[in-house]
Amino acid sequence: MSKLNIVILAAGIGKRMQSSLPKVLHCLAGKPLLVHVLSTARKLSPDKICIVYGYNGEDVQKAITDHDIIWVKQSEQLGTGHALMQALPFLDDDASTLVLFGDVPLVKIETLRNLLIVSSNNLCALLTANMDNPYGYGRIIRSQEASKVIAIVEEKDASQAQKKVCEINTGVMLLPNKYLQDWLPKLENNNQQHEYYLTDLISFAVENKVSIATERPINTWEILGVNSKVQLAKLERIYQNNYAEKLLEQGVGLADPERIDIRGNLLCGQDVMIDVGCIFEGKVILGDHVIVKANCILKDMTVGSGTTIAPFSLLEDSEVGENCRIGPYARIRPGTKLASKVHVGNFVELKNSSVAFGSKANHLSYIGDSIIGKNVNIGAGTITCNYDGVNKHQTIIEDNVFIGSDTQLVAPVKVTAGTTIGAGSTITRNTPPGQLSLSRSKQVSIAGWMRPTKNKV
Repeated sequence: MSKLNIVILAAGIGKRMQSSLPKVLHCLAGKPLLVHVLSTARKLSPDKICIVYGYNGEDVQKAITDHDIIWVKQSEQLGTGHALMQALPFLDDDASTLVLFGDVPLVKIETLRNLLIVSSNNLCALLTANMDNPYGYGRIIRSQEASKVIAIVEEKDASQAQKKVCEINTGVMLLPNKYLQDWLPKLENNNQQHEYYLTDLISFAVENKVSIATERPINTWEILGVNSKVQLAKLERIYQNNYAEKLLEQGVGLADPERIDIRGNLLCGQDVMIDVGCIFEGKVILGDHVIVKANCILKDMTVGSGTTIAPFSLLEDSEVGENCRIGPYARIRPGTKLASKVHVGNFVELKNSSVAFGSKANHLSYIGDSIIGKNVNIGAGTITCNYDGVNKHQTIIEDNVFIGSDTQLVAPVKVTAGTTIGAGSTITRNTPPGQLSLSRSKQVSIAGWMRPTKNKV
């Protein structure tokens, strides 16, 4: 096949979205619609990718950080044909151009590869689909004698007979650039919308006896576009249901496939179980026999085999070792690394800390900027006071330390191996190894003291 150029049309305002955000930047599965389309386009290894932008175009450009994109501005939105006209000066003379749409995010790479195959020998090619309810789509009109494509008629311009046709134009097409250079300048806007239709290029192909091949998507939902929040929500469910089905086929246990959201990539080992209401963002890796219970959120995480994450836990940008127990209501913040058999209990928060084998913080604690050794027990209410108002400081807790409840460790400080900290202590200096350290005021009882009472009105 000749060289391949790809043009992604992404200039539309999207009035029905009822939003100041450009339509192509609304998110599906945690990524903008345009990012989904661009990711699929890259899998075809094209020689060039052009994105035609328009409404709030600066925001669109900021959202796409790829440096090899050719950005083409469509100042006035005068139709799809007009949009492609803007890109024409940037296209290779000896290439074919695949036209994709920034608001049609679910087209599969296999479908596009099939379209490229049928377009060999410099044919024009259309991606079409049969729809039970084709309302709103341009209709594919074929000749009666040979079933050749002879026209595409938009809904607003179609006759009653043409509106009964169920084969529709998806908008995705492949056209040799040698034809585009001749045909695009000839487009006219003599239609109800007064727009330049990309689909009118097909009439030029028919006039010039250029064959038009067609291909259909593997799944009809691939060609569904987004013009409203309602349609976006429907595509979100399609995406999530497809991902859930893939996980089930891989052997992942899902309590309810309808109640899981993957906003990135989820990689699972054997015998993983995921309860309802869980959200996975970025890249998440779950080892064998991991259990994630209800309503947890994991973002950019690696979780070792045999670990259980109890309900309502939030884990982000960290590593959890094997056979750990996390939660419920635990928060693991970025930069945390837990070794094997670590317990992090309810309402415990860890940030930028490492915890070695077998250590436990089971209740109501904050551990930040800390290095914690093996077999450490951290009592309820323990806090590492790591911030002095300007700088963060480190706390080191060595092996086999027992820290009593309601302890404050004022960093920088080291709790040496084997130390026991008495409950209610504030530790400001390094402790000697193997001893009991505590800091408390003498208990005093005041006779005759009375609680304050409310003033009577």
